[in-house]
Amino acid sequence: MRKIKYKRGKKVHPSLLEYTGSHKEIKTAMQLFVYDINDLIEFKEFESTHLHTSLDSSKVNWLNVHGLNNVELIKTIGSYLKVDDFMLSDILNTTKRTKLDEYHDVLFFNIKSLLPVENSDNIKVEQISFLLKNDILVSFQEKSSDFFTHIRDRIRTHSGIVRERKADYLLYLLLDAIMENFYVTIESEEDNVEELINLSKTNTSPEILEHIEKHRDNFNFIKRSIVPLRDSLYSIKSMKDDNVFNAIENENYSFFDRLHQKSLELLEQIEYDMTTLDSASNFFFSAQNHKMNEVMKTLTVVSVFFMPLTFIVGVYGMNFDNMPELHWKYGYFVIIGGMLLLLMGMGYYFKKKKWY
Repeated sequence: MRKIKYKRGKKVHPSLLEYTGSHKEIKTAMQLFVYDINDLIEFKEFESTHLHTSLDSSKVNWLNVHGLNNVELIKTIGSYLKVDDFMLSDILNTTKRTKLDEYHDVLFFNIKSLLPVENSDNIKVEQISFLLKNDILVSFQEKSSDFFTHIRDRIRTHSGIVRERKADYLLYLLLDAIMENFYVTIESEEDNVEELINLSKTNTSPEILEHIEKHRDNFNFIKRSIVPLRDSLYSIKSMKDDNVFNAIENENYSFFDRLHQKSLELLEQIEYDMTTLDSASNFFFSAQNHKMNEVMKTLTVVSVFFMPLTFIVGVYGMNFDNMPELHWKYGYFVIIGGMLLLLMGMGYYFKKKKWY
């Protein structure tokens, strides 16, 4: 399982295209959708040799690539779209942050998709990249997943307006599907935090604090994944204001504004959850202090019980001949009885005062 932090990874020169991710056993495969409002052609096992003959410039073309091990295939796609190597390098280098680039007539979008690991405190991380040029959208996934299954179904069944819009609207739908994973991940973390808060009120085991810190790291990681996404989505808004990039139609900028608002909502939710996590830490330390106070209280009461007894024993341990009851045969039993009565009286007094 990948560590929940941005790894440094090995340094790769931009001119050297090499996949740096962990899914090196995944075989690269492609699927192609070519559609418009009236027609749909789907290629489930698409070959790169058919790029020039299968893509239709008059329709929307969505090429989805699973697996990034076949560098030559990705170079072929980049050559077809006339994409510079630095963009292809960012697709293959999974240690990069979420980013947005526009170069000439190509829009590049790189995003981290997060999902919780079942029965674990870990988070799965997958990099997904997009290249948008005119009505061609290419998505690159490290492995096959069901993130976009519902979007494929909407295209096949002509549900909604996806078949009526251009490739930029499809990009919006794909980004929105990935952002839904953030909600799923945060919700899973919130369930774990709620459980931790309940445990921290009664359990003072150091493992509780370890789990709290683990989820704090998770929230920080999610936040570090969303902040560059927020900035990238805001940059798309700037493209509209500059009016220099034509891959996104003016009427579709509002959809990307929605994604930007979602990113702000996610960040606000994370801030709230981290505050809640601080409450779990406070509950833990409060429970720990309370337990320590109870122990000290018990030890204090016990020591107070034995203080007068120790005094009496000390007095009768002195080596003097003329001491009361020293030569009286019942003296020992009287002293023991007096000590017992003293203990009972102190116990009754402490109980009445509710000191224990």
